[in-house]
Amino acid sequence: MRQTVRWFGVSPPRTLLLGFSFIIFIGALLLRSPISSVEGESMSFIDALFTSTSATCVTGLVLFDTGTYFSTFGHWVILFLIQIGGIGFMTMATLFALILRRKISLKERLILQESLNQGSIEGLVRLVRKVIIYALALETVGAILYTFRFAFDMPLGKAIYHGVFHSISIFNNAGFDLSGDFSSFSDYSTDLYMNVVSMVLIILGGFGFIVLADLFEFRKKSRFSLHTKVVLSMSAGLIVIGAAIIFIFEYTNSQSIGSSGFGEKMLVSFFQSVTTRSGGVTTVDISTFRQATQFFIIILMFIGASPGSTGGGIKTTTFAVLVGAVLAMIRGKEDVVLFRLRLAQERVYKAVTVTLFCIGIVMLGTMILATTEDAAFLRILFEATSAFGTVGLSMGLTGDLSTSGKFTIIFLMFIGRLGPLTLTYALGPKPGRLLYRHAEGKIIIG
Repeated sequence: MRQTVRWFGVSPPRTLLLGFSFIIFIGALLLRSPISSVEGESMSFIDALFTSTSATCVTGLVLFDTGTYFSTFGHWVILFLIQIGGIGFMTMATLFALILRRKISLKERLILQESLNQGSIEGLVRLVRKVIIYALALETVGAILYTFRFAFDMPLGKAIYHGVFHSISIFNNAGFDLSGDFSSFSDYSTDLYMNVVSMVLIILGGFGFIVLADLFEFRKKSRFSLHTKVVLSMSAGLIVIGAAIIFIFEYTNSQSIGSSGFGEKMLVSFFQSVTTRSGGVTTVDISTFRQATQFFIIILMFIGASPGSTGGGIKTTTFAVLVGAVLAMIRGKEDVVLFRLRLAQERVYKAVTVTLFCIGIVMLGTMILATTEDAAFLRILFEATSAFGTVGLSMGLTGDLSTSGKFTIIFLMFIGRLGPLTLTYALGPKPGRLLYRHAEGKIIIG
């Protein structure tokens, strides 16, 4: 017989769900405090909850300009939420346990396995150490590089402050900035130094810590895992193809990059291709792009970053498996093969399941927003996909959202960061043991 499932169990997916919810709630209370705003005013709880969710889920959609509305205390609360959300609260908890020399229990290892999207618990504590070291090292280097550039535009103390904030925010693909007036990095749209530093941080943050570990240890291993090969090749392909399409479609658009020089057009196109994969910062106003470009950006946002990273979306590996399955079907092959290695059928089923789940969630969110918000459909679809992909780009709809619209975006950001399958496993009953299989049937496809 099937075992009874207790709703208040502590399975790893449910622990992640409750953990993220608790952090978001605490963050909302802190951001709602008068000390978090420059004017000493309390924002409404729904606005504080929205901002806290956006920071914890490393999205970057904002109702208030981060640089001018929030105080220094508010900035540090947002930064703390970004760091926890990007690296993962279980990773941070494990760090403190290691500092206190406390043994990591089996239950905690299982939660870590779910949090880091790993196939087994073997070597998890070692991986956590690497995650912390790599993240802090890259954020430190990013902060130094940003500070060096900001020092030309502002006092050194402020440059250091901006450098630290933007390095953590951009490496974690959060998209929060202190530029003011919702301008993001538009003042640096043609600054090669700022563009390159930002793109490198976004890309490294979007690779995932498993890939970073492979990259840093390449000299020792002299080879990459299949996962790393797929992530690197798919990421490079999407960046190049994305930049090429944005460049072509916007080449003559005077409202975006049409009036810029050839080199500047290339720079903006590459930056936008990189940031749409979950970065959230932008150097141009997305709303000035042609509709074809905006729709293509929606596709890039939906694909998102890679597994185990700070980004969202269905993930590059999922997209790669889908492409591989299509090619296998076209060629009349039974197996999906990537880099001369056959994938288990279960991997293909999971990729299809994740994709359909995500399409359904984005469709549901878009339908709700289309009902509650008075805006063009493409703007609504863009906002919903950006929230679910934890990207943070917007065509200007965020500030005009109704209360129902804010709750919908909060819901999309939360699912996008947690993952639809994790949410399903957390809320749904545990499957019982399979006692039989049904007879095989046939159905016509296509």
